[in-house]
Parts: sequence; C-alpha cells; structure tokens
Amino acid sequence: MFKQRKHKTFNYQPRFSKENQADSSLENNSNTKEFVSKWKREKSTKVKTGGAMSMKVLILVLVLLLICMYLLEKKYM
Repeated sequence: MFKQRKHKTFNYQPRFSKENQADSSLENNSNTKEFVSKWKREKSTKVKTGGAMSMKVLILVLVLLLICMYLLEKKYM
C-alpha cells in the first residue's frame, strides 16, 4: 500500500585503514620528517602580529559603550 523508503548507502572508504597503513608506512616516514623540519623552520621565523585586539578589550569596550548609551538616553529624555 505505502512505498517504504530504502536506507541510503554510501561508498565510504576510511582514510586510515589497516590495509592502507601497511602500504604507505614507508611513504609517510619521509613525508613526516620533511613536514616536521619545515614546521620547525617556520615556527622559529614566524613574527607575531600585534594588530589584533584581545577578547577582553572588545568586551570592555562594548560594556563601556552600553553604559554611555544608557547615560545619554537618561540625560536627554
């Protein structure tokens, strides 16, 4: 009478399966060493930018703005 829906099927293949891990273990060792050395080089040369405001400062500014708005509204009404 009523047509029932079939379950959806997916062709999922895990990225890190045991079968693939054995084949690519030699490949990963060289890539890992290269990545770590590159990361260490970039880490030491990275300069921190000081242009961003912290979250505490932004919240403080917001609270002060709301207080000023409240006081101005009370004064002129």
